[in-house]
Amino acid sequence: MGKGTVLAIEVKPEGREPVFLALVRTIINEIERGRLKPGAPLPGTRALSKNLKLNRNTVDAAYHELAMQGWLVTQPSRGTFVAMDLPDMAMPPRASPPQGVVTGLARPAAPGILRLSDGYPDVRLVPTTAFGQAIRRALNSAAFVSGSAYGDPRGNAALRDALSHYLRDERGLTAAAADIMVTRGSQMGLFLAASAVAEPGIAIAVESPGYPLAWAAFRAAGADVVGVPVDAHGIDVNLLETLAQTNASLRAVYVTPHHQYPTTATLGAARRMRLMDVARRYGLLIIEDDYDNEYRFDGRPILPLAARTDEDLPIIYLGSLSKLLAPGIRLGYAVAPPQILLRMADRREALDRQGDWPLEHALADLLADGTIKRHARKARRIYHARRDQMARMLEERFSDDGEFTLPAGGLAIWWRLRRGLSAETWAANAARLGLSVMPGLQFVLDTANPAEAFRLGFASLDNREMLRAMDILSRAKPVG
Repeated sequence: MGKGTVLAIEVKPEGREPVFLALVRTIINEIERGRLKPGAPLPGTRALSKNLKLNRNTVDAAYHELAMQGWLVTQPSRGTFVAMDLPDMAMPPRASPPQGVVTGLARPAAPGILRLSDGYPDVRLVPTTAFGQAIRRALNSAAFVSGSAYGDPRGNAALRDALSHYLRDERGLTAAAADIMVTRGSQMGLFLAASAVAEPGIAIAVESPGYPLAWAAFRAAGADVVGVPVDAHGIDVNLLETLAQTNASLRAVYVTPHHQYPTTATLGAARRMRLMDVARRYGLLIIEDDYDNEYRFDGRPILPLAARTDEDLPIIYLGSLSKLLAPGIRLGYAVAPPQILLRMADRREALDRQGDWPLEHALADLLADGTIKRHARKARRIYHARRDQMARMLEERFSDDGEFTLPAGGLAIWWRLRRGLSAETWAANAARLGLSVMPGLQFVLDTANPAEAFRLGFASLDNREMLRAMDILSRAKPVG
């Protein structure tokens, strides 16, 4: 398709979908079906607007959105092209799914259910070609074929080495490969961290609202869980200090400082310094869960606590590649002081001799050759656009029902409802209409006083799915 040619497409907005988003969806469909191949030129905005009888600003907006999402690239003095890093998606036609069934990532098993997750990535963005090639290389490697792939319970040596360089370059975290453990997702890391430090009768402070699966891991390891309130700036460190003064069994504090889960608040510099000071003075171990560091849209990512501490303050740092790629790829990692990491490795070996060797070896390759970094840059562009789209929809359609602070990063918006609205009732109504949404009740220790809020994950939904989700949410609003 050269200059002056026509792109024969039909643009049909769905429901209240803006025309430029309908054009975005149409062009994406043409790329996905293989009609527009990587590197293919597109008509200029003037020519396409004339052909489709659309305002040129509409076409400009659509091209800009597609470029932000990584589908198109604009080359000065040459034009607009389909991005070269996309796989050639041409494939035989397949049967359409039954009407009402939503296909794609992170859907519940029940057919017809659309899910506003708590912040899952979109598996459709995973670089599957490169990932498949890396898996094949791992399966054909001499170590795997010879049966000598059993190894260190801390994980594949190549992956730990690659993670060491990745964390240094991306997080400012100096950690030797020997100080890193690879786990089957961050949940295993949480359990191993708790079991390495827990003793009968000890307590671990957690954020509230917070991450219930972390609480479950700590309780499973025998620890008591004590909540510390969270405000718009993260965990209340003054209340944490009061707890440390009054609870002699307190040994550790679990925090999500980059984007607090579930509220998305970022722990500011002053509170970070105060948190570390309190931890030093009261002998607390910090368990830092940096679950979505890659997804920072406004400003630079903030360095982890673990990157700014000395040896006198023990920190267990947890991260995950599952959030970067897909929930089904269970791979996390932990960085910890040597003695704690040794105890974690002993417990890991007792229940799981080692991790998934081919998966770990493949991801080591993808980290080393830059594939993971390129994927992160592309995903950031797309999720940034989806964050802004959901924010616009909430402002336009639900401004009288609640409020939110636009998150600087992460994959979800914490939407606080106005007084008188019940998030639990709203969620139940939505479920009957085919939408799964997570109310604040699911994130609190004291269920008698739930947070009247929703955690609305935007990353796994494309434009059409998000519009449908907002339509259902509107219809599900409680009366009164």
